[in-house]
Amino acid sequence: MSDAVVPHRNAQVSRAGAGWFRRALDSDIFYSFRRSKLTMVAAAITVLFFLLAIFASWLAVQNPFDPAQLQLINSRISPLWTADGQSPFLLGTDEQGRDVFSAILYGMRISLAVGIAGVIFAGALGIGLGLIAGYFGGVADSVIMRIADVQLTFPAILIALLVNGVAKSLLGNRLDEMSTLAVLVIAIGLSFWVQYARTVRGSVMVEKNKDYVAAAQLIGLPAPKIMLRHVLPNTMGPILVIATINLALAIITEATLSFLGAGMPDTMPSLGTLIRIGNNYLFAGEWWIVAFPGIALAGLILSINLLGDWLRDALNPKLR
Repeated sequence: MSDAVVPHRNAQVSRAGAGWFRRALDSDIFYSFRRSKLTMVAAAITVLFFLLAIFASWLAVQNPFDPAQLQLINSRISPLWTADGQSPFLLGTDEQGRDVFSAILYGMRISLAVGIAGVIFAGALGIGLGLIAGYFGGVADSVIMRIADVQLTFPAILIALLVNGVAKSLLGNRLDEMSTLAVLVIAIGLSFWVQYARTVRGSVMVEKNKDYVAAAQLIGLPAPKIMLRHVLPNTMGPILVIATINLALAIITEATLSFLGAGMPDTMPSLGTLIRIGNNYLFAGEWWIVAFPGIALAGLILSINLLGDWLRDALNPKLR
């Protein structure tokens, strides 16, 4: 290949990337995003929370998961700006001498990891079952939808508690921190797959009667390729909205399970675990142990929910 061809192709790639970027800036979704200052603030806060979780090991003054770095002599120290505050504990410490700010950063990482993994698992399961139910219909559709109808009669937290309880009863003491995290992901995923399945099923039932699906069937494309390559992309709008809103719900579910003692252990706490630990010392006057993790959880959930509401309106032409 000549040296002149490579710069020419690189220039084409650069122009294509620049063209895509300009189209994104000129799109209706980005215009709707720029018009809403509340959405821009929510997006900035969400990005900030994600960055804090990603760079927790660089920003934290200690690793709260490492017992060797914890000293009981530093337990229950007030926040830095109070009379009894000490450096470098900006938000104070808990009963184990764990820096609250560091614990929030690492706990947020756990909460986001469980929430994102739970949403991915729920989405993969729900989208797959929704495609099968909507495309093939018949017995498969009836069985999947009846299971979904039965599950909808129970709150998601009860499903998660049931799955978590069954896993712990079967595995018992063999559950370590990472196994507990995996159980939480499965429990949350099995709690939220129904919304994806019902939404995708409805969209597929509309799309499969269109001409492009008939043309794909006519040329002999297999059903999985038609569903994944042609039908699924046309249902992604509602899926993105559900995934954004379900991320907040998944984080709340994990925090609830951890607060009830059925989630992450004290040695690897999430935000819900930190709130449960701090709640034991609230009436003793150590309010900061529960207040700051609660504020962090509330801010994270609120910002994600605001983004989900905006995305729902932006992707729905009837609401523009």
